[in-house]
Amino acid sequence: MNKDQLFALSQYLVPQHALSRLVGKIAASENPLIKKTFINWFAKRYQVNMSEALNENLNAYSSFNEFFTRPLKEGARPLAEGETTLVSPADGAISQLGKIELGRVFQAKGHDYSVTDLLGGDAERAEAFQNGDFMTIYLSPKDYHRVHMPFAGTLTETIYVPGKLFSVNPATVNNVDALFARNERLVCMFDTEFGPMAMVLVGAMIVAGIETVWSGQVTPLPGMPQAQRYNGEPIHLEKGDEMGRFKLGSTVVLCFPPDAVEFAESLREASPLRMGEALAECRK
Repeated sequence: MNKDQLFALSQYLVPQHALSRLVGKIAASENPLIKKTFINWFAKRYQVNMSEALNENLNAYSSFNEFFTRPLKEGARPLAEGETTLVSPADGAISQLGKIELGRVFQAKGHDYSVTDLLGGDAERAEAFQNGDFMTIYLSPKDYHRVHMPFAGTLTETIYVPGKLFSVNPATVNNVDALFARNERLVCMFDTEFGPMAMVLVGAMIVAGIETVWSGQVTPLPGMPQAQRYNGEPIHLEKGDEMGRFKLGSTVVLCFPPDAVEFAESLREASPLRMGEALAECRK
């Protein structure tokens, strides 16, 4: 058994939720000593580029969470041009991309998972994505952690799915089966010009929370209903608009219907991404 397998195995033994909630409390602390210690350590450890942050002063942030979800300066992430161009929703790297074959999404060598399970267990909801396309984007700790719209869309539904909190780093992804369909996650369904689009924000070990711009903090919220349907005023977001954010690193999974998008030929596993870069062309 190698070190990656041992690391993955150890996560079955630790209290995933208790540890993550404890880290969440520390990350939200406004105690000057706590927040300064963690912010300065993190910025040095991961070589955070503060020159692109709207506020470059590390000491100006009220908590680690505020620092971690910091906004960037205007123009720091320009959007790729083109009416039919779909852009990266986040900074990060491609974990996997490709076809959803026989209702299964490829995770890593020897591992896949059901698109129905990923989207909350509703076969009718997942039907539109059978034989479609997917892309999984991993946000590492050093990345910008706000998530934006890859294409203009109108929110139709969100589904909170409780679950595990395995790490989503490559070592764990390569060794824990069906990880993204097992972890706590928020499924966001949008209507777009090319059809439905699913954006799944996946929680992970020590992630202190997931937020959306329309609901605020979504996880962890004890007692939250599994589904929230928007029957009132439609929530429409343009391409590039912020839609959510992670408090510590995690993963975004995008799902598209068959023949709706054509990924750029240059993209492959481990390709680095910056929010706003071209990912695909949409077939309206």
